[in-house]
Amino acid sequence: MTPGTPSPTTSAPAERGPVVDILGVRIHNLTREQLLRQLDHGAYFTPNVDFIMKMQSDPAFRAVFHQAEFRICDSRIVQLASRWLGTPIIECIPGSDFFGAFCAHHALNPDIRVFLLGAAPGVAEQARHNVNARLGREVIVAAHSPSYGFENDEAECRAIVEAVNASGATVLAVGVGAPKQEHWIMRWRGHMPGVRIQMGIGATIDFEAGVLARAPRWMNRAGLEWAFRLWREPRRLWKRYLVDDLPFFWRVARQKWAMRRMSPESQTERQP
Repeated sequence: MTPGTPSPTTSAPAERGPVVDILGVRIHNLTREQLLRQLDHGAYFTPNVDFIMKMQSDPAFRAVFHQAEFRICDSRIVQLASRWLGTPIIECIPGSDFFGAFCAHHALNPDIRVFLLGAAPGVAEQARHNVNARLGREVIVAAHSPSYGFENDEAECRAIVEAVNASGATVLAVGVGAPKQEHWIMRWRGHMPGVRIQMGIGATIDFEAGVLARAPRWMNRAGLEWAFRLWREPRRLWKRYLVDDLPFFWRVARQKWAMRRMSPESQTERQP
């Protein structure tokens, strides 16, 4: 089985409540409180504009993404687009905020034990220290920063799986970027029977370690976190935000037009 191929034990899950379709990407419509109550097993992925645009040309990523039991809106822009389409997403729940909320929610729950996987050497361990110090319990039981390109190294992947299993973790939080983290989770989760929850958390490990600054809250509320991140990391992010993701708006407008043409009112107007 090649890296990125879903585990044979993985199958498409039943939908958890209502979903919103944006450009063929199905997003669960849950509040933060509902998510905290319901997230007791399964994979948790956080679609944003970049996710959605990647899936327009990457059917393998789209297939892996839709196998997740929880697909939660991470982007204020995606939430605003859903409102314009007439199918509003109740709440934008940034993954970088939710991870901390999840750990705090389970601060006194000994059954929640987190393994952090991702970031540069030493960063995941610093994030582990910071979160545990803040919560007063070893919620994060282990942390590991993999080598570059680890997902293509079968031996390293198996060593990581063994470390996760040996740690006694019940939650695996992977922050190595999309779509790598989603492919890796679905490829290997069947080999970690003790892990009930798998989370794709992107740059959250860097945020928790304090090596990457979060955007001011007002920018998050205004849907401008992308601008803050572009200002901080222009060389890495300019193409993503200014080239790859811009067609999102045109594609959403095209979806809106198609929905209007298919509406009962439009069909009535077309009748002679």
